[in-house]
Amino acid sequence: MPQPAGQSSGTDAIDVDRYFARIGYTGSPRPDLETLRALTKLQPAAIAFEAVDVLLGRPVDLSPRAIQAKLIDSGRGGYCFEQNGLLKRVLGALGFEVEGLIGRVLWMQPPEAPLMPLTHMMLRVTIDGEPWLADVGFGSCVPGAPLRFDDSGAEQPTLHSPFRLTRRGTWTLLETQLSDGWYPLYVISPEPALESDYIAANWYTSSHPESGFRHNLRVALTTPEYSIGLFNNRLTVRHVQGAVERSILGEREIADTLISTFGIRLDARSANEAARIATTAAAASSAAAPTAAAPAATNAAATAGSRGSR
Repeated sequence: MPQPAGQSSGTDAIDVDRYFARIGYTGSPRPDLETLRALTKLQPAAIAFEAVDVLLGRPVDLSPRAIQAKLIDSGRGGYCFEQNGLLKRVLGALGFEVEGLIGRVLWMQPPEAPLMPLTHMMLRVTIDGEPWLADVGFGSCVPGAPLRFDDSGAEQPTLHSPFRLTRRGTWTLLETQLSDGWYPLYVISPEPALESDYIAANWYTSSHPESGFRHNLRVALTTPEYSIGLFNNRLTVRHVQGAVERSILGEREIADTLISTFGIRLDARSANEAARIATTAAAASSAAAPTAAAPAATNAAATAGSRGSR
């Protein structure tokens, strides 16, 4: 049963007022669609998507106390388990009917690639009997708004790009439309996830040697006016009007950008070490880049990759 608005209890306790101050929410919260839309717009604009701790070999603690301390009190960002875990507790405290879900990432994966494990968290929020997808933790490809689960196949516009949800058997596929067509983000398991599912997925994502977060710097903010993503040394700003700005950053610029542009409260040593690893990864990627004769699918994937930082 949902908690009364503004309250939470036990180990899931969340300081809602401090969360509102962190994301800049000044409305009158109620368990309705208007509030859900406001929170899914403001959180990705205020709390950066980032996994600097993973890049630096540090553990990611998913306990409610740790997430609040990191994302609200310490001025840090987080990745999907932290971002959507935080939002889930806030929504529960406000009286929303909310369930955690888990999915399999397809973003930037060629069609013939082996399926990824279940490593992405998202939420199902039911309002007046209607289920909505809420996701504030998918890099610079977050919708910035809730999406109707029941609009199967219908294009759902957002400030940044259209999205659509379609059935794939009992699973649900989320796609976004880029300039050259529709691209899959992830497929969603129909069953609500357990906390143990997130603990296992977080361990894989933060610790497995094949996890991309272990080797690449990925940071994003999505505001109502633009989305900005950093992948190693490549900074991309996409304005809602369509203009795109791309920059290649030096090592010192990367460290400065983490703090000044993305607002991540990092000590200088951590920022510099993250920048060093990102610069090294970018150089290695350039050395291994495909030639002009590479298949078109590879180039398409690279174009899609610049759109998001998942």
